[in-house]
Amino acid sequence: MSELFKYLKFKRNRFKKKSGNGFKLVSAAFVLALFFFLLASTNVHTETYNLEKFSVANETIHSPITIENEKNTEQRIREATQAVEDLYQISPTITEERLGYITEVFEAIEEVNLSEGRSSDEKLDQLNALLSDNITNELPTEIFRPFVQASEDELQQSEEVLFGSLQSYFNEGIRTTDLEDKEQTLQLKIRYSSIPDRLKEQVTELGNFALVENAFFDAEATDEARKEAVSQVQPDMIQAGEVIVAEGVTITSDIYEELEITGLLNEERNVMPYLGLAIFSLLLGAVLYYHFRKMMKEESLTYRHIFVVVLISVILMSLMKGVSVISLSNESLYYVMPAAMGALLIKLLCSEKFALLMSVVFALMATVLFNGEVASTLNAHAGIYVLLSQFAGIFFLWNTSDRLFIAKTGIGIAIVNCMVLSFTVFLSFEKYTWTDWITFSGYGILSALLSVILTFGLLPLIESTFDILSDNKLLALSNPNHKLLRKILMEAPGTYHHSVMVANISESACEAIGARGLLARVAAYYHDLGKTVRPHYFIENQMGVKNPHDFLKPEESATIIISHPYDGATLLSEEKLPKEIIDIAKQHHGTTLLKYFYYQAKDKDPNVNEMKFRYPGPKPQSKEAAIVCICDSVEAAVRSLDHPTQEKIKNIVQSIIEDRMLDGQLNDCHLTFNELSKVENAICETLQGIFHSRIKYPHQDEAVKEAK
Repeated sequence: MSELFKYLKFKRNRFKKKSGNGFKLVSAAFVLALFFFLLASTNVHTETYNLEKFSVANETIHSPITIENEKNTEQRIREATQAVEDLYQISPTITEERLGYITEVFEAIEEVNLSEGRSSDEKLDQLNALLSDNITNELPTEIFRPFVQASEDELQQSEEVLFGSLQSYFNEGIRTTDLEDKEQTLQLKIRYSSIPDRLKEQVTELGNFALVENAFFDAEATDEARKEAVSQVQPDMIQAGEVIVAEGVTITSDIYEELEITGLLNEERNVMPYLGLAIFSLLLGAVLYYHFRKMMKEESLTYRHIFVVVLISVILMSLMKGVSVISLSNESLYYVMPAAMGALLIKLLCSEKFALLMSVVFALMATVLFNGEVASTLNAHAGIYVLLSQFAGIFFLWNTSDRLFIAKTGIGIAIVNCMVLSFTVFLSFEKYTWTDWITFSGYGILSALLSVILTFGLLPLIESTFDILSDNKLLALSNPNHKLLRKILMEAPGTYHHSVMVANISESACEAIGARGLLARVAAYYHDLGKTVRPHYFIENQMGVKNPHDFLKPEESATIIISHPYDGATLLSEEKLPKEIIDIAKQHHGTTLLKYFYYQAKDKDPNVNEMKFRYPGPKPQSKEAAIVCICDSVEAAVRSLDHPTQEKIKNIVQSIIEDRMLDGQLNDCHLTFNELSKVENAICETLQGIFHSRIKYPHQDEAVKEAK
């Protein structure tokens, strides 16, 4: 029952710890979301106005939304419909028939005039017999008398003028309402033509006979044309951000109507933009929480790193908000914002993956914070600019161990900023001059410069405040002249050599899986600092002296050996070394069993308590700590081989990794099987390089003999 009680108590404490950790991450994520909501609330706030018609506007008022002015759209549709004239269908049958009558008359006259010596009356009788009834029934015979007396040229001239005029009128289409106008037009045309005066009256009367309606209203075509015209009408849209009324302008009926449509006269506050912003903020908070957990698990980050990201985010969001307020008078000023600063700081203080994630989040925030305080708009240009500027900082900052390299990174950021601004300028429909392009490029260069300056200024401040272990600090701790490293070298030289070997192996293994190789290297330098308390109790330091463990009981020897990780952690804490290095020193043996002394004690007492010969732990909590744990044992085992070969080295590495896995030492470090395989290969390659086979040189005496 006591064992069950202990187990339940352990599970409860573990659950409480996980719950507490989860609450911290939730708090951090949603503090950022709440801060963003508060900053962006003015960007979605819709101000209302108490205005009267024909009063003068005291300020310039912009539309908060994009909305259709339905009244104006309907008016456009009416105008478009009215602009479409009635369509008429021209009858080709009537056209051919009436022009055929004219041709028939002149052909008949020509036929009659071929008979010479005949009187006009006889010709008229003959003409009357030749013409069709439709002509003779409507035209009196006497109108043809001048034609039968006219010459051939006069007839031809008359026919050409009359037929051409009629054909033109019929092709245009003659409506009922047009008939009278066409008759008058024809009369004037004939009057001023070259037709002989004695024929003009009869030609006019013949033309009036031929002129009839040949164009009839086409309801279907007219309706189709009107529908087509309506479909081409563009809705009258009031765009978000559009100036409805400028300061000092009189508010006309049309302006007042637009103010009503956009809701600017509605005194009831519109809460929908705030609701949308709240949803957006919650989504960002959820994304941040998910990735905070993911980064802590995969990147071995601590809560200090999360708090650093929260602080950097607050600083960057505050800068964006400040610049957005200033840029209301000049929309282009937001390009000056030091966008890359956040990504640079997060990469230097946390990790590259974390920096990439936060770059996307900051870009999304920028689309809202730089919307010109127009509730329904997002500034895509600002989002793209912030995103690519930060990506440039992450990409060009490939050397995080050299502080001066940040300045070189600024050059790359400036180039990318100018390229993004060029894209914005060249893609725009607005007319920009080369002066504008130079100005925008200056903004991009200034943004990069400010990003570098702020990064230089904030980095040491944040680093020291949160005790963040950066690459630069690790390099300083790796200096052989460091007080503690000198202590190991002077008091435990064998341990120092062992630590250097473990550092080399651990670094290559960490880099093989994307872990922090520099952290593993530096931690390995200090991991056995505790051996300096009793250096001669460890075999690598027993040079020319008897092994003191030969005079101790196994339990006493185990107590001395087991204490060294915790003695080292105490010394490191006293010198205020970073927590990550202290943790690795404390965890590098986990809860492993001191098998040599355990079996020695077991030979004397079969009932010996195994827990007395196990390190109290904790087990390695990070990938770097687990790799140092493995490499520490591997280096000692391989060094004990007389003739290390490739196969022997591989067998030892495999057996030690398997032993650590079966013993549960790797349960808390989040190493995957795939990563362990890569770690194994990297360790083997490094050891083979160190313990490579050498050429066997002849004895010096034999060499001298051969030389003679």
